[in-house]
Amino acid sequence: MTFAGKVVLITGASSGIGAATAIHFSELGALLSLTGRNVQKLNEVAEKCTSNKPLIITGELTNETNVKNIIESTIKHYGKLDILVNNAGVLEIGSIENTSLEQYDRVFNINVRSVYHLTMLAVPHIVKAKGNIVNVSSVVGLRSFSGVLSYCMSKSAIDQFTRCIALELAPKQVRVNAVNPGVIVTNLHQNSGMSDEQLKAFFEHSKETHALGRPGNASEVAKAIAYLASDDASFITGETLSVDGGRHVMCPR
Repeated sequence: MTFAGKVVLITGASSGIGAATAIHFSELGALLSLTGRNVQKLNEVAEKCTSNKPLIITGELTNETNVKNIIESTIKHYGKLDILVNNAGVLEIGSIENTSLEQYDRVFNINVRSVYHLTMLAVPHIVKAKGNIVNVSSVVGLRSFSGVLSYCMSKSAIDQFTRCIALELAPKQVRVNAVNPGVIVTNLHQNSGMSDEQLKAFFEHSKETHALGRPGNASEVAKAIAYLASDDASFITGETLSVDGGRHVMCPR
């Protein structure tokens, strides 16, 4: 598997799955365009990308001007775009009894609207390159969980978005897929407001909620993303690939 000469744009590349994906693509020879909000963390990730020096673009994905700049800067620097990895996302805790419209808007603006916008701007370039798109969804897009209502809804929207644009772009030989991770040891849950004790208990409980008996790590998701983006997956499109240690097939008993 090689991405030599391929330009890969990764959102949310400053930490977690995005950072691991950037490093893995670098190891496979890709030309990287990395975006996120924290320039220091982006630069730290870039230092670990040894094959080529990544292009760093800071910006807020809910800002339309910033989104346009991400695409324009990538094309200006590299002259093309082969692969888009829509990874950036947020998790917020809340049920229908204690959520708010403000929370709904925050989660959907970053998890859905920004993905819609960035992909819309990227597609003409990806079509020209006959490239592909990989979206980072979640097991909650495929299965229902209580207490994270807006997050579950946003990821199910990404799954449908993946399938719909896979159909729309297939005649132009552009593939569109998604990965649906289970619990992955990153800072996503910590950023949702969990305390250190809650986080430790949550990851411990994940040994029971995943068939393989553990939560996953970011590099395992990164490798799945790279596979879907590679020529090895040339006959796969519209797929939502579970990378969740079997969680999606489990039922309470």
